[in-house]
Amino acid sequence: MLMKENKNIEQSTGFTLIELLVAMAIFGIVMAAIYTVYDSQQKTYLTQLQVVAMQQNLRAATLFLERDIRMAGYDPTKNNAARIITANAAVMRFTMDLNGDGDVTDADEDILYNLYDADGDGDMDLGRTANGVLSLLADNMDAMNFVYLDKNGLVTTVLNDIRSVQLTLVARAGQRDTGIVNNLGYRNQQGTVIYTGPNDNFRRRQLNTQIKCRNIGLP
Repeated sequence: MLMKENKNIEQSTGFTLIELLVAMAIFGIVMAAIYTVYDSQQKTYLTQLQVVAMQQNLRAATLFLERDIRMAGYDPTKNNAARIITANAAVMRFTMDLNGDGDVTDADEDILYNLYDADGDGDMDLGRTANGVLSLLADNMDAMNFVYLDKNGLVTTVLNDIRSVQLTLVARAGQRDTGIVNNLGYRNQQGTVIYTGPNDNFRRRQLNTQIKCRNIGLP
């Protein structure tokens, strides 16, 4: 009886150490592959989020700029109260008589756009100043460039000759992406480099548009 039990024990085999090691190695390879796929998908997802956020920032800022610049110089009383005051590559200021009372001292009638550091972190943001009240319009805006054109589509610096404005915005992602190095040059619509990536790890997006000044130069 005892010999029979020993024989049964000898015949019942389990996993050998080598088999266990092989199984663990295969499991490790499978898990590594799964993690690689997950990590790649996660990075792609985060990149897409950053791109979407930048595009939304650019579009929102552009909507404000287009609306205001189109109204620049609106002067229903014809007393020359509304006009373009400042027009350089980095800053644009203009007035409009929205309620037709003959002055430009009411809310949203004296508008200035420029970049500034809203929270003291060293990064530039887009600001809109309306009658002396500064508001943050879009954060992480590395560049804003204005080019002014006359009625013939030629670049001008004469305020009274401005008929349209070429606007270029360069937005930056809110988080670093260590998988890239950004040293790209960003150009305005005249081909001039207005910003160069400082070899950092931030993604950027650019938006170009041309805005007609509907209320400037009217008879």
